[in-house]
Amino acid sequence: MSVTTTEPLGTELTAHEVLASAGAMVEPALRVSVDSLGEPLRRMAGYHLGWWDATGMPVPGESGKALRAALAFSAAAACGGNRDDAVPAAAAVELLHNFSLVHDDVMDADPLRCGRRTTWNVWGINNAILLGDALQAQAVKMLSTRLPGHLIAEAITRLQTATLELCRGQYADCAFENQARVGIDDYLSMVAAKVGSLMACAGALGALCAGAHPRTVSAMEIYGRELGSAFKFVDDVIGIYGDPAFSDQCVGNDLRNRKKTLPVIAALESGTDAGVELADLFESIEPLAPEQVARAAALVEQAGGLELTLRHVRERLAAATAVLPVDADTRDLEQLARLVTVRDN
Repeated sequence: MSVTTTEPLGTELTAHEVLASAGAMVEPALRVSVDSLGEPLRRMAGYHLGWWDATGMPVPGESGKALRAALAFSAAAACGGNRDDAVPAAAAVELLHNFSLVHDDVMDADPLRCGRRTTWNVWGINNAILLGDALQAQAVKMLSTRLPGHLIAEAITRLQTATLELCRGQYADCAFENQARVGIDDYLSMVAAKVGSLMACAGALGALCAGAHPRTVSAMEIYGRELGSAFKFVDDVIGIYGDPAFSDQCVGNDLRNRKKTLPVIAALESGTDAGVELADLFESIEPLAPEQVARAAALVEQAGGLELTLRHVRERLAAATAVLPVDADTRDLEQLARLVTVRDN
């Protein structure tokens, strides 16, 4: 399923080219960082990043999307900076993002990520936790050793602030699993912290590396946070209505496990007959059966959950666009916004 909320944008690079370029620029720095970990953390990190298998042998295929790196590079370019100067920032946010993914997989007991066994599933929970800690440390080291001296303190402060906010968001997300009721505002706040914080950091660090004025750095921070929230809301939609043939998510799992995502929460809060029936389905303590998953998806749409979620996507994108400086070259940033909202996976 393609989730479309914006019109195509006529820019020099396509959205996927912006991502591919970012991935190519940041990967050498990531490889140097991973190589410095030593074994077995080095092998575990490269496996998690998709570079090789569990034995250390290279494997074909692409690694992660490098969305946060692309945001850092695009923010730097929008502020008139050199993309090369933003490499440490891009690498740092990618390392921090992967720290969160490794720990997420442990906390969620997910056996697979993108069709491969998760790090904890290969090396055990304790080792996966240590790898996540090491990636977080490497993110700080990336900034402290590769940025100009006058930028280091602010950059590290921003990165560590994002880390704390991300952890608070993850705590809230986990707590939702045991709460009988989760409100829409609760969910929006959680997403702004868990997902928006690191995207905000990526935008701010990119602008910082370009020598932008503090007001512009703050604008790029807001842009990143709003874009991150929109990205998560689209993920919520794909998790229910995506095409399994094209999505790298396990479509239907959120409903199967009665996870309270934005479309579900909106439906449960709707006061409609469909919302009441959905609430009855979610009373079960067992995973929903396939026919119940299909019924739940229909009920979410009938209760207005899909419509409300897509409205929030549009609102977040409008809020992001509104803060961009009028004299900035925002072409790559606009393509990232298109990528977030026009996706088949």
